[in-house]
Amino acid sequence: QVRLQQSGGGSVQAGGSLRLSCAASTLSGSAVAWFRQAQGKEREFVARIHRGSTFYAGAVRGRFTISEDNAKTTTYLQMDNLKPEDTAVYYCNVEHFWGQGSQVTVSS
Repeated sequence: QVRLQQSGGGSVQAGGSLRLSCAASTLSGSAVAWFRQAQGKEREFVARIHRGSTFYAGAVRGRFTISEDNAKTTTYLQMDNLKPEDTAVYYCNVEHFWGQGSQVTVSS
C-alpha cells in the first residue's frame, strides 16, 4: 500500500510557474509519474522519473521538470512558462496508486 499526498498547484497567469509535490508513504522503488486531466478530456501522461531517468510528454518537454529528493520519497513537478492549455487537475502516480489531485489553472 502506497499513499501519495500531493501539495502545490493553484492559479497563475500565462508564463508563470508553479510547483507540485508528491510525498509517498513508503519507498516502492517504482517509477513515479505525473498525469493531468483537463475538464471534459481524458487523463494524459505528463512526466515520469525512475532511478534518475526522466521522460516527458511532448507538450511539456522543455517547460516542466520532474525531480525527486535524495530520500526518493518526494517527487516534484516544476512547471515553468505555463500556458492556458496546461489548466487541469494534476495527479501523481506510483504503480496503481494515485494522489488526490491538484488543480492548476493558467489564465491568459
